[in-house]
Amino acid sequence: MDLELNDPALLRTDGYVGGRWIRGADRFAVTDPATGGTVARVARLDADAAREAVDVAHAAFDDWAWELPQVRAESLWRWFELIMQNRHDLARIMVAEQGKPLSEALGEIDYAASFVQFYAEEAKRPNIESVTSHLATAEMEVWREPVGVAALVTPWNFPSAMLTRKAAAAIAAGCTVVCHPSAETPLSALALAELAHRAGLPAGVFNVLPGDAPEVVGAWTAHPRVRALSFTGSTGIGKLLYRQSADTVKRLVLELGGHAPFIVFAEADLDLAVAEAVKAKFATSGQDCLGANRFLVERPVYDRFCDAFAEKARALTLGPGMDDRDLGPLMNERAVAKQEEHVADALGRGAKLLTGGARDPQGPLFYPATVLADVPTDALVFHEETFGPVAAIAPFDTEDEAVAIANATEYGLIAYVHSQDPRRIYRISRALDFGMVAVNRTKVTGAPIPFGGMKQSGLAREGSRHGLEAFTDIKYVCRDWSE
Repeated sequence: MDLELNDPALLRTDGYVGGRWIRGADRFAVTDPATGGTVARVARLDADAAREAVDVAHAAFDDWAWELPQVRAESLWRWFELIMQNRHDLARIMVAEQGKPLSEALGEIDYAASFVQFYAEEAKRPNIESVTSHLATAEMEVWREPVGVAALVTPWNFPSAMLTRKAAAAIAAGCTVVCHPSAETPLSALALAELAHRAGLPAGVFNVLPGDAPEVVGAWTAHPRVRALSFTGSTGIGKLLYRQSADTVKRLVLELGGHAPFIVFAEADLDLAVAEAVKAKFATSGQDCLGANRFLVERPVYDRFCDAFAEKARALTLGPGMDDRDLGPLMNERAVAKQEEHVADALGRGAKLLTGGARDPQGPLFYPATVLADVPTDALVFHEETFGPVAAIAPFDTEDEAVAIANATEYGLIAYVHSQDPRRIYRISRALDFGMVAVNRTKVTGAPIPFGGMKQSGLAREGSRHGLEAFTDIKYVCRDWSE
């Protein structure tokens, strides 16, 4: 498949371990969700290769951990610059394997690069903390030191940004990393490995192993030299990795599922709320853990919101990512089947279909923007993460009712609130059990912010200075200075 790349060498299909490209004994197909055609055949590395990569990363760790912070920063800066120089090729590779619209893919490459840039700056800042001594003739310091080898496991919906958000933080902290990209989207990670190689990251610092997740990641969760594990994906798989990591007591970062409520109060700017609702639901064709799943609208403006939102959803275009429509295909048949299941369940419980609701004739993975109104709170869509372009709307009458419905989930990643009442905004922001709250806007993420959730949406934070914490241990030193 010809991707019309300016630099065809970015389309790598082998694993990257210890500064070398590893073929492996077997290969698997990466397919284009829009056409079903094969984009490339990629090396399927096994558990032995996964363990070898840990050994290689461990061997590189001492030198990298003791490297001057400015040297680590310079390597990350060069990587950042190469990502930006090749952003169009990286975006086309992403569209081919993931399916998202080209403009969204370009936005993700910029987002991915921003983490490398941010942590290049953070790497230069010494992190020694002095402590006021409580002991006579003693001097005290607290140091943060890199934990060792970090295993990074990334999803298919943001195949570049989720890798750089993890890897740049770990590398800046002085760790070496072994990375497993989703088998559905390994090409973006391998292209980033090619650019890391060109940037001069030392052999063994950054390693990428495509293959079957149970085999590759299973080898890492059992490996005592893997001291930290960072995973983005479903809550179910996160729980499995949590259990598998227990025997070796790894440091964990788990960015898991979301089930975001989008709450609109009667005093809100309704035009703004509708426009932001479209962004919150249909970006990445709804395949986003930050995607709004449940739309809760105060009854006085409920009908107006439903009509306006459905009208905008109906106008969204659908097509192959390279055509840069508003929505692209979904990732796989399982994703489409889940949309169908949630729509059928909601309609069976009395919901109304305002637009969409059936596969598009363009292809088996094309599903249009779909809006359901009057959805009862016992519907599946109100309790499971849909992870697709299906929006479920329900009315509420009081602030307390809205909060109760919003919090009635095991997830707690992000909540969206639209109101013009500053006192209400404060109250509801405190009352919502979510790690992030977006008020009167949708875009809130970025390299400087601590990304993460509460409850079963995960552990720890990514981005910001907090993103370094999981990759460092605290060492306390107490020195006696008496004669």
